[in-house]
Amino acid sequence: MEFYQQKCLIESLIFSADHPISIKQLVSITELSETDVLSVINHIKSEYADKGIHIVEICGGYQFATKPEYAPWIKRLRKDVQSSRLSQPALETLAIIAYKQPLTRIEIDQIRGVNSEGTVKSLIDRRMIKIVGKKDVPGRPFLYGTTDDFLRYFGLRSLEDLPPIRDILQEEAA
Repeated sequence: MEFYQQKCLIESLIFSADHPISIKQLVSITELSETDVLSVINHIKSEYADKGIHIVEICGGYQFATKPEYAPWIKRLRKDVQSSRLSQPALETLAIIAYKQPLTRIEIDQIRGVNSEGTVKSLIDRRMIKIVGKKDVPGRPFLYGTTDDFLRYFGLRSLEDLPPIRDILQEEAA
């Protein structure tokens, strides 16, 4: 397959995927080498450098996304902007889970100092967190962790992209 066809194929796959598509998936589907797939992705990235959309590496894969500078107009287009925002309690709870996962709701409550049952349920409903197991203590409470939707929402490739907690604490102290 010539390069132009490879480019069109990979561009189509990334565009059509409803989630970030990994290099491994692209290699499996296209039967191209990982080197060829990466070369094509880099070429597509350069082609889209001066356009309103671009390819981003997020959540262990690649997807098309609008460029951040066009967010104000995109927000006007979207009717559901309010429902996509997270409340302050939800953001606090997500931060706790992201940095300390896996942990139980009781542990979240102890850190926040308030009952987080409703917030945890809301975050599960929004697929930002999920049950990742049960703690080996009496009562076997659920353990919670973040999801790929959490990574997508915040534009992170992985949890390693979270800012170091010490930086956040220094900003709060300032």
